Amino acid sequence: MEDFNHTMKFDVRAEEEINEAQLVLKDVYEALKQKGYNPINQLVGYLLSGDPAYITSYNNARSTVLKLERDDLLEEMVRFYLDGKLEKEG
Repeated sequence: MEDFNHTMKFDVRAEEEINEAQLVLKDVYEALKQKGYNPINQLVGYLLSGDPAYITSYNNARSTVLKLERDDLLEEMVRFYLDGKLEKEG
């Protein structure tokens, strides 16, 4: 049985990897939007399932999103969301 009394440490990426994740998300979002898809729904589908079929191949969006691990993309989204929320509260 796992011990849930300890906190695991997760090391974050270097700043250059964060910038790459931002660019990938932006490019994929735009390609999905241009093709008439709901970008949020498609990205969530991809991130939850790992199935790249959720991402259009238009403008190389599918190959672009596959350049990074899904956890890197999730990390960037969480960082972006929390940074925005904390700035508004501060």
